[in-house]
Amino acid sequence: MSKPIIDKTLLVEKFPGKGGWTYVVIEAATPDSSKPFGWRKVRGTIDHYQLDHYKLMPMGNGKLFLPLKAAIRKAIGKKEGDKVHVILFEDDSTFIVPKDIQACLDDFPKAKSFFESMTESNQKYYVDWIQEAKTMETTVKRINEMIDKLMEGKKMYD
Repeated sequence: MSKPIIDKTLLVEKFPGKGGWTYVVIEAATPDSSKPFGWRKVRGTIDHYQLDHYKLMPMGNGKLFLPLKAAIRKAIGKKEGDKVHVILFEDDSTFIVPKDIQACLDDFPKAKSFFESMTESNQKYYVDWIQEAKTMETTVKRINEMIDKLMEGKKMYD
């Protein structure tokens, strides 16, 4: 098994202002000059919550941070000022669309074509949103909404 980038307890912080992101600073990692914006793709855990295909983002001061979206904070029961145990590894794996979502895309060639033309990050926005649904009903609704948007040539946040 590879050596972790970090295996440490860190402080949960938040950028100031309304809508400020919640995050942890990953000082052990440096920006990757070969990637857009210096991002580093990682996998691992935060308080035993599994992270796959996540990106460490630059803070602008040579440090990187791991954004903690609401779904993660809720799952681990943490907020700004709390401590979390973070274990991260480099992630050189390829993003794979789950079979159920792929099957739906296969039924709509136009949507599938547009989906496949998007960057991995834009594909992941849709997949994560669908997988965060708590009920099957919500999952189905979100898949339908994704297909509708893709048929119109729209990304998740268009």
